[in-house]
Amino acid sequence: MFRHVLPNVMAPVIVMAMLGMAHVILTAAALSFLGPGARPLTPEWGLMLNDGRAFMRITPHLPTFPGMAIMITVPAFNVLGDGLRDAPNPHA
Repeated sequence: MFRHVLPNVMAPVIVMAMLGMAHVILTAAALSFLGPGARPLTPEWGLMLNDGRAFMRITPHLPTFPGMAIMITVPAFNVLGDGLRDAPNPHA
């Protein structure tokens, strides 16, 4: 079982784990942005976006940097999952 099944199962498991991490980041940020997520004074990207929304005209960097962090991190997990899937067999 470990010799035949496990090597064939690892690639989809790794990809699904990385997609799950991206989904968790987006869900946590959305819940924090809407209110029922992390409590105030907790460093959370969605909460930072919500707090910076009121000051967007005065200081546009407050909501910009957490939004850019989300936009960079989520695709990075997806690309990492694809790279880890292709790492054992780069020719396939």
